[in-house]
Amino acid sequence: MKMDAELLHSPVVGLSEEEEADMSDWNLPLAFMKKRHLEKIEGSKALAQSWRMKDRMKTVSVALVLCLNVGVDPPDVVKTSPCARLECWIDPLSMSPQKALETIGANLQKQYENWQPRARYKQSLDPTVDEVKKLCTSLRRNAKEERVLFHYNGHGVPRPTVNGEIWVFNKNYTQYIPLSIYDLQTWMGSPSIFVYDCSNAGIIVKSFKQFALQREQELEVAAINPNHPLAQMPLPPSMKNCIQLAACEANELLPMNPDLPADLFTSCLTTPIKIALRWFCMQKSAKLVPGVTLDLIEKIPGRLNDRRTPLGELNWIFTAITDTIAWNVLPRDLFQKLFRQDLLVASLFRNFLLAERIMRSYNCTPVSSPRLPPTYMHAMWQAWDLAVDICLSQLPTIIEEGTAFRHSPFFAEQLTAFQVWLTMGVENRNPPEQLPIVLQVLLSQVHRLRALDLLGRFLDLGPWAVSLALSVGIFPYVLKLLQSSARELRPLLVFIWAKILAVDSSCQADLVKDNGHKYFLSVLADPYMPAEHRTMAVFILAVIVNNYNTGQEACLQGNLIAICLEQLSDPHPLLRQWVAICLGRIWQNFDSARWCGVRDSAHEKLYSLLSDPIPEVRCAAVFALGTFVGNSAERTDHSTTIDHNVAMMLAQLINDGSPVVRKELVVALSHLVVQYESNFCTVALQFMEEEKNYAAPSPANTTEPGNQTPVRESPAIPRLRSVNSYTNIRAATTARNLNKSLQNLNLSEEGGPVTFSPGNLSASSSASSTLGSPDNDEYILSFETIDKMRRVSSYSSLNSLIGVSFNSVYTQIWRVLLHLAADPFPEVSDLAMKVLNSIAYKATMNARPQKILDSGSLTQSAPASPTSKGTLIHQAGGSPPIPGVSSSSLTNEVPKPPTRDAPPTRPPYTPTLGTQATPHSHQFQRTRKMFDKGPDQMAEDGEEAPGHRNFISVALQTGLCDWSAKYFAQPVMKIPEEHDLESQVRKEREWRFLRNAGVRRQSQRIIQRGITRLDDQIFINRNPGVPSVVKFHPFNPCIAVADKDSICFWDWEKGERLDYFYNGNPRYTRITAMEYLNGHDCSLLLTATDDGALRIWKNFADQRNPEMVTAWQGLSDMLPSTRGLARRVSIYIDRSKQGGAGMVVDWEQETGLLMTSGDVRVIRIWDTEREMKVQDIPTGADSCVTSLSCDPQRSLVVAGLGDGSVRVYDRRMAPNECRVMTYREHGAWVVKAHLQRETDGHIISVSVNGDVRFFDPRTPDSINILQTVKGLTALDIHPQANLFACGSMNQFIAVYNSNGDVISNIKYYDGFMGQRIGAISCLAFHPYWPHLAVGSNDYYMSIYSAEKRLR
Repeated sequence: MKMDAELLHSPVVGLSEEEEADMSDWNLPLAFMKKRHLEKIEGSKALAQSWRMKDRMKTVSVALVLCLNVGVDPPDVVKTSPCARLECWIDPLSMSPQKALETIGANLQKQYENWQPRARYKQSLDPTVDEVKKLCTSLRRNAKEERVLFHYNGHGVPRPTVNGEIWVFNKNYTQYIPLSIYDLQTWMGSPSIFVYDCSNAGIIVKSFKQFALQREQELEVAAINPNHPLAQMPLPPSMKNCIQLAACEANELLPMNPDLPADLFTSCLTTPIKIALRWFCMQKSAKLVPGVTLDLIEKIPGRLNDRRTPLGELNWIFTAITDTIAWNVLPRDLFQKLFRQDLLVASLFRNFLLAERIMRSYNCTPVSSPRLPPTYMHAMWQAWDLAVDICLSQLPTIIEEGTAFRHSPFFAEQLTAFQVWLTMGVENRNPPEQLPIVLQVLLSQVHRLRALDLLGRFLDLGPWAVSLALSVGIFPYVLKLLQSSARELRPLLVFIWAKILAVDSSCQADLVKDNGHKYFLSVLADPYMPAEHRTMAVFILAVIVNNYNTGQEACLQGNLIAICLEQLSDPHPLLRQWVAICLGRIWQNFDSARWCGVRDSAHEKLYSLLSDPIPEVRCAAVFALGTFVGNSAERTDHSTTIDHNVAMMLAQLINDGSPVVRKELVVALSHLVVQYESNFCTVALQFMEEEKNYAAPSPANTTEPGNQTPVRESPAIPRLRSVNSYTNIRAATTARNLNKSLQNLNLSEEGGPVTFSPGNLSASSSASSTLGSPDNDEYILSFETIDKMRRVSSYSSLNSLIGVSFNSVYTQIWRVLLHLAADPFPEVSDLAMKVLNSIAYKATMNARPQKILDSGSLTQSAPASPTSKGTLIHQAGGSPPIPGVSSSSLTNEVPKPPTRDAPPTRPPYTPTLGTQATPHSHQFQRTRKMFDKGPDQMAEDGEEAPGHRNFISVALQTGLCDWSAKYFAQPVMKIPEEHDLESQVRKEREWRFLRNAGVRRQSQRIIQRGITRLDDQIFINRNPGVPSVVKFHPFNPCIAVADKDSICFWDWEKGERLDYFYNGNPRYTRITAMEYLNGHDCSLLLTATDDGALRIWKNFADQRNPEMVTAWQGLSDMLPSTRGLARRVSIYIDRSKQGGAGMVVDWEQETGLLMTSGDVRVIRIWDTEREMKVQDIPTGADSCVTSLSCDPQRSLVVAGLGDGSVRVYDRRMAPNECRVMTYREHGAWVVKAHLQRETDGHIISVSVNGDVRFFDPRTPDSINILQTVKGLTALDIHPQANLFACGSMNQFIAVYNSNGDVISNIKYYDGFMGQRIGAISCLAFHPYWPHLAVGSNDYYMSIYSAEKRLR
């Protein structure tokens, strides 16, 4: 193909001027690209929260065992001289040995009491084996299941032995006596913690583990063999929960440096600040801090637990640093166990990190079990050295001159580091080291505001950040802060709590217990609070009252309902949405809240939200009204009246444009159905009777012409109604092997197809419904029946049947449910089918009280029915019994005995009968969560079966609230990807817009040169079905071809088929219009069918499965009709349908408005942003609308009608005066009316007779007339090039230019032995290129273009 050089410039080189000018695509709004369209409406998978300590423990008893034997050195250690002497900071040689021993014991107890003042301390000084045994057993007896600490100082006895013994004394101190660790384990039991301060302490740790293993094996032996001698003995306690801290490895001696205490390990564990400061002074670097001596350190002012004093601040910094090191180095579960479970254990382990650092500098390696990774080189120790340095450098002046103490910049600097991590880091990175410090800082008023702000920004990163923060231990701190009255903390705390509850809603109980809900009630009631903070507060309250009775009561007392009702009309949509959800949850199954709502006429205030512009808000309002009527308390006349009012208000949403709203509507009405079950059963029976007597054939029974779908030999694939399965069509290899009758195929219990012969499937079987339901349950009322009932009830005399007037509420709600069961969106219709069948089942069960059992046909796999009332099981013959209102009377077909090829294990359900009355246990989800007892343990015959009631109310929920809550769990502060200039999404969009500009520019050039011929065939292929509508994608080389109920996508450049899928419309309807939405960007395809339904698809033609984005009833009263005064002469696909205009649409991307009309008397305008009807323009004619065209700049809508008139409407004017012009010059059906989109664009209209007329909207008569071929069947006008293409019954296409000259006549296909073109069924021009697509009744789809040298 020869390309002009000038067409190849710019996209590579850079933007040319005209290209920059043509980036108008950026300003176009996108339709149906909100979260509710892109995501599945369900909550997030709850993360398993491990932060709550399942077993918080306390160390309640402490045994201090000191073997010092002051004055006598043990024989196996040669001490240096001078040597380390201090024990508990006391020199034992400075007083008599006994006094020294007692003083050291008392001091050790004091040091431990700093960390755990409430424990029972027992000293055992230079003890014997018996004394140790007595001490340990009595402590364990008192401690019960709590933890006991055993502290052993062995400085006055020999080192531990390899056999696992430590040493104590005999009674008169003449011998050292070994004490086995095995015995010690037995006496101490578990859980325990052991501290060993002696040389070679690592040996004890090893022996301990060996003995523990030995115990485990003994336990196992005893468990297996009860006669084993071990089994007779009392079982030894397991040592799983024991913790050990030892001063050094198995082969190391304790340091003997005289500058250090002898019990260096104990000092590190119990007096960390004192030893850390001394050690700091002993380092070379201490010379850099002049004037600081060991004596001066003793005089540091302040108390350890007062954070405002130097000593207290150092202690606080030390705690923060050791906690941080542990959190960063340890595995999470170990950190939780050692640093969060038990206060004393946490303190000892924090101090153990210091011991490791100090003792390693003297070639000693402290050991712990469980073992910790080495931490002595961690970078945070440098921050500690700096803090000590800053503190000590002030000491001389503070002590000598009394100057004020300058606080350490440590916390401020750590917060800055945290801030840097938050602002600078990449998406996927390690968690910030400073998180535990942020936690410590919450304790200080000075830094609290900043810490909360940073914490909030961290939690905003997503659920993983919330889980991390909870695992660090943030929860008690932020819970305590709710008692603070500081106003400046409110927004921060509300934000933080919203984040926590969005991830872990179990915190509702903690909040109510600590009266935390009052805090959020006051925030919500505060009018000066910005809307976003009130939104978070109401979200938190909505979590507190969610399925939690205590929370509901607490919030009801706190006046939540009145506070919420005041904010229903807030301009902030998210706030309105959550206020409604919160109301719906507080009175869910909580009657006093409902009556409180009635007194405040809450339901009436909620009505205004039913017409809210935001679909999610409408949803929330429907949810709230649904739980309002769904209360199961006693009924009074008053409450029944209210329920009826609410029901009738809800019924108005039946044609809401958003499926999310309609799904919520089904659930809300199902609550009503559960409440008034018996009334609905009566209505159901009457409808079923009526339907049986009404003899109109259902359109599904009208047989289709045989030449339609040639039956192929290949295996047929059933058409499924459920959206995901529409894509099964892909698997169909041949062009169309979807034999229509196979739509009726029932799937067997296991989900595989039953073997069948098409002959035995009745024409109107329950298939389409069966397949549409989530688990292929067989229903009593099939989709066909329901659909027929719906249509029958519109014309039948049902109302005259029902005498009592208020019954009409139930009748109307039943009709609404029938209507929703035929909803074009499968999830909505499935839910409605469930509700209807649930009632139909009840009604038919109650109508046939006798039990029918025939053991002959009862097989193992028939599920038990939850209600044992009249369980219906088929007789051996396979045809159902017919007592009362039998299943066969639900449809007007005679049941045929089926031919059975199915495997015998299947439950005896016959696949052929239109509708089966089978026990509704069939509708239970396969994994039954409804009640724990199986369905067979349900109510007895006599009483009302609760199982069923349960089934309908529990099974039905939409997940809307949980899905809405995900908003709070996801990042709020992050720039959305599409606004991030560097993101992939943005780059792809830029690429698409450049491509679009190129298409517009190049096609413009070709058209400007003038098109003299249009007959170069660039594509031909056989379509799987007869093409009825074709539509070019504006910028891709892709074309959509619709047949009656499926859509095929072709790539017209490569000539290959991209996709073929089923649109999901009922059998008696056909696709009559298609539009590409967002064609400039992420394209969606809109299909309109002649029953008034609109469906929107995504992911087509790109190797992914097509998915339905949304669907709604665009026009409600369009029953496929044979209206239209001038019969259309076209040869329609289905003879019986000839005549109706179907549904016509026109789409305005600039405004997001969709115009719809057809066999109705109005033009209905939908706003896709709000997903609701914004305007009905009466056409003022008694004939169908056949063509629509609009111009967003001038707000004009032009309609061509079946009576030949062309009418112009200005949609800015009132409905009764918006028709501004009517042209009646055509004598027959208008095939196309087109409004040019220029400022003074003309209207071009063409009728069946081939007369083309040009009108100026400002003048009453045509300004030009051209005559083309008579007997038009299809026509299109090229929007840019002013070409007309006319398809005729006489099997040819004529292309005219704007002067009425024929530029091409196409009668034969190229190639194909010059085969004659079939009767033309549809035509369409490409919006930019000079391409014309033609579909004809012989299944062929071809595209013609201007001659090659032009392109």
